[in-house]
Amino acid sequence: MRGGRRWPRAELLLLALLGAAQSLAYARPAAWPLVALGMAVLAWRVARATPWQAAALGAAYGTAWVGGAVWWLFISMHRYGGLPAWMAAAAVALLALALSSVLALAMAAVARGRDGRPWHDTLLFATAWLAAELARGLLLTGFPWAASGYAQVDGPLAWLAPWIGVYGLGAVGAAFAAGAVQALQRRTRGAVAAMVLATAAVGAGALLGPAEFTQPSGTLKVSLLQPNVAQDEKFVPQHLPATLAWVATSLRQAGGDLVVAPETAVPLLPDQLQDLAPGYWAALQSHFAAPGRPAALIGVPLGDPADGYTNSVVGMAAGAAGYRYDKGHLVPFGEFIPPMFRWFTDMMDIPLGDFRRGDPDAPAFALGAERLLPNICYEDLFGEELATRFREAAHAPTMLVNISNIGWFGDSGAAEQHLHISRMRTLELQRPMLRATNTGTTALIDHRGQVQARLPVFTRAVLTGTVQGRTGRTPYAAWAGAIGLWPLLAAAWLLLLWAAWRAGPPARDPWG
Repeated sequence: MRGGRRWPRAELLLLALLGAAQSLAYARPAAWPLVALGMAVLAWRVARATPWQAAALGAAYGTAWVGGAVWWLFISMHRYGGLPAWMAAAAVALLALALSSVLALAMAAVARGRDGRPWHDTLLFATAWLAAELARGLLLTGFPWAASGYAQVDGPLAWLAPWIGVYGLGAVGAAFAAGAVQALQRRTRGAVAAMVLATAAVGAGALLGPAEFTQPSGTLKVSLLQPNVAQDEKFVPQHLPATLAWVATSLRQAGGDLVVAPETAVPLLPDQLQDLAPGYWAALQSHFAAPGRPAALIGVPLGDPADGYTNSVVGMAAGAAGYRYDKGHLVPFGEFIPPMFRWFTDMMDIPLGDFRRGDPDAPAFALGAERLLPNICYEDLFGEELATRFREAAHAPTMLVNISNIGWFGDSGAAEQHLHISRMRTLELQRPMLRATNTGTTALIDHRGQVQARLPVFTRAVLTGTVQGRTGRTPYAAWAGAIGLWPLLAAAWLLLLWAAWRAGPPARDPWG
């Protein structure tokens, strides 16, 4: 494998297989070592590669990693959107390749900037990893799905989440992988001692668990609806009456303090409802306005042609003014159309596909002493955006509420991956998360990231339970809420490019 052009092809295939394998770690808690293995092999090969080789290895690894994690986008575009299979598959592949370009550039900078000192090359690789993941998560509205830190929800680094967040976990994991490679390759006393001490520190932290930065505020008895409406039936007129009837009945029968219906549980605008089910929306408002009834959070589209449409949550409670939350971080192609791509979205049959952005500083929903912050679908991927609501500790949310419709992705790993994402947010912010979804996974997650109760996917049911709110702020909520991640992105890339520049001209490319 060292002669001629044979070894580059073999190693590209190996890195692609490892990248694809690590996608298992985002739905299966015990699979987190796959990410560590992939990072270590990539660090090992990049340490011996030219910049062009390193870029190719990073692109192969990153494309398979992202593609293996989000292959279910094919289902939404082909089965439900109507795109030809070849076009949907090509779109997923091109998306994965585009998102992996930042990892390719970062690995090229590592190959250019390494200088042979174990500590320097270890930190260089970790900085490059952080730079690539931050770029993928922030640029062009960001797509941080399957960030490497999510594999640590049940891993040994989870206790660091309230300090450094998901991207910090990924960088620490990369440092461990690169450090292990340096220790095994060089076998110097200093490199081995550093790895032993770092491993002992992480092990001690994992045994002790995360520090408690928050305190109990109160409890709510909640009901979460899971209508289980197939995506290809959700907007079909003949299926709508049965769906609307089940949602209304379940909302009215709920007891306790709060009932939550998922994203577009009521899939029509209120004006359209009036044509299909006269008095439907007014009846719900009247029901929840009566004293002694629980409050409600209901997913519904709102708006009109003049002001635009929003993907929204409406809050109803006795004696309270009307509450509305409009989704602010929209999904490209699914909820807004990027410039020059209308031709692509016009080829798909996706209703409600061009929404207006909501207010990023929308208030929480007040219910007694609790403050519930809604987030819709993949908004909970952006922990730094949720953290901005913690700038004033006295007014910070005490609970998070995610409403989602994962029905777009069929019977795939998307639901479990999204549950993993929500669990990471609870670790970072130490707030419970209430997840009400259409087809699953509907769950109650406590502030330690542990699933307290959940419904099986693809079942129509209501999940009930008691949730404890929390007050106070984690270090991550404080610093990410204050400065966000953009300064970290700029610093990581500047350090990476500076290291590459000071290393001098690159070596000749042996692939050429």
